[in-house]
Amino acid sequence: MQAEHRIVYRQPGRFAGWPANYGMWAWGDEIVVGFTECTHRAGAGFHARTPEQPAIPLQARSLDGGRTWTAASSPAPSPGQRGFSADEHMIPALRVATAIEMGLEPLPRPCPGDIDFTHPDFALMAARTGLGTGTVAWFYSSYDRAHSWQGPYALPLFGLPGVEARTDYLVNAGGECLLFLTASRDDGDEAAGIFLARTTDAGKSFEFVAWVAASSENHLLMPSSVRLGDTRIVTAIRCNAALGAFDAAPAWIDLYESIDDGNTWRFLSRPVPDAGSGGNPPSMIKLRDGRLCLTYGYRAAPFGIRARLSEDGGQTWGEVIHLRDDGGCSD
Repeated sequence: MQAEHRIVYRQPGRFAGWPANYGMWAWGDEIVVGFTECTHRAGAGFHARTPEQPAIPLQARSLDGGRTWTAASSPAPSPGQRGFSADEHMIPALRVATAIEMGLEPLPRPCPGDIDFTHPDFALMAARTGLGTGTVAWFYSSYDRAHSWQGPYALPLFGLPGVEARTDYLVNAGGECLLFLTASRDDGDEAAGIFLARTTDAGKSFEFVAWVAASSENHLLMPSSVRLGDTRIVTAIRCNAALGAFDAAPAWIDLYESIDDGNTWRFLSRPVPDAGSGGNPPSMIKLRDGRLCLTYGYRAAPFGIRARLSEDGGQTWGEVIHLRDDGGCSD
């Protein structure tokens, strides 16, 4: 297999990563991806960043199918203009949760319910404070291919200890949108499980629909979902054992299936039995020929990016495809 590698963003002395915390959107050859930029610190541990410096959300855009990229600060407004979806990587004084506690505008507020999820240039980005009990979540909408974002629009807690929102959504007809979200634990920890929320009134309100998967023993987080039919959805989930040190825990990726448009779910397969130290989120898409393609980072040496293909809707998976094995660290 031939793979063409391109650099989206790289700057001396800077750390850039974690696009799964923001999202990626495509309109033909136009692609937009969000990610975090931090001050690099070698030897800082599992994440080579400096928590005493701000974590800044950036966006990169390609107009030629990913061959060339330009990057700039994210245009999404946030409380106190703090970095969002990255509080776990900053000291408390720099966090967006602190800005919310201080009442710094723009605060997440209820959505008026006028979102056209079917607009041809639409994008939705989920956002959050940090991780664990008390995590606050919101979302943004865009009608101009992420050149600007409306929001922040508050997401409810759904009666949960916290909601660790990352971008994973499916659009249905008639003002309906499905959000796949991660729940916090009530003991202060993160990643109790994945649940589905639905809006049927153009974003004005969201209701809890069902648990995709939940566990008291393992961390389940960072879903990636694909619709395979009118009522069939498959969701890939990052999993790791909630035992001992994060970077030493076994990690894998599981796939769950719904055949009734998300109302009930069952385990389908384990496409990635080993995702390396601490694990990494899946990115799953449906190819033009109908196959599923699941791509993921491998966080053990040799660090890299891998993929697997399924020809039967996720029931079985082909051999691991090594897209690259030359990563400098686990991130």
